Amino acid sequence: MTEKDLRIIFLGRQSGQIVKQKLQKAGFAFADPESSQADLIVVGFYGEILSKKMLAIPKYGALNVHPSLLPKYRGPSPVQNVILNNETKTGVTIILMDEKVDHGPMIAVENFEIGGRKFTTPELTKELWELGGDLLVKTIPKWIAGEIKPIPQNHENATYTKILTKEDGHIDWAKSAEEIERQVRAFSPWPGSFTIWGNRQIKILTGQILNSTDKEYSAGQVLRYQKDQLAVKAGTDIFIIDRLQLAGKNEVTSKAFLNGHAEIVGATLH
Repeated sequence: MTEKDLRIIFLGRQSGQIVKQKLQKAGFAFADPESSQADLIVVGFYGEILSKKMLAIPKYGALNVHPSLLPKYRGPSPVQNVILNNETKTGVTIILMDEKVDHGPMIAVENFEIGGRKFTTPELTKELWELGGDLLVKTIPKWIAGEIKPIPQNHENATYTKILTKEDGHIDWAKSAEEIERQVRAFSPWPGSFTIWGNRQIKILTGQILNSTDKEYSAGQVLRYQKDQLAVKAGTDIFIIDRLQLAGKNEVTSKAFLNGHAEIVGATLH
């Protein structure tokens, strides 16, 4: 069976569409999602568990492209958790789907080295879906030719991620500046990272770490850094704010915000 003969149902959205585009470019043909004649189902960023009836339709099963090295980081927010936990390596795993979330046996894996690069979630997500699409294009012909033996995951080592809520983005200034910086990158754009100044909400968009042993200030206290930048004392070190957004306003630089709200210096954020 050639790529053009194989009828694929693709189920995916948002970044998962990168996978579909890779398949299209490689010459694979697609069937209607409602079709009962498909040879293979491919899932990328779909967010729903397929029914036993759906899984039984295709001759070659359903393949899920997952942006982590399974069984680590199963569930809906693997990329965010990779960044939050300061992983230096991640990757993509293609599994043969079963009726449980990210549980099926693995048929292909590829690593991605992060090293010390400071990815945001959209940036790392794009890298992983590009990688996953390329891996899938190479894997499908081998899979349908019977050249790949699925390898069960070690379920005892499985870790799970959750659906993120808006409240997850509330910054805890008692954490280290390093943890807060990772949160800001991980939760961009959703759920975002925010703090409360008086009765107003401020979204922190980008920032950086300033190593400091200063004990004069308390966690959450706002400082002026190098005359024209906002900084906040964290549990460890100091977090310098580069860009921020007051609720209902446009995003601005730290310098521009200070020009209009100098009274924030000395306040404690919550």
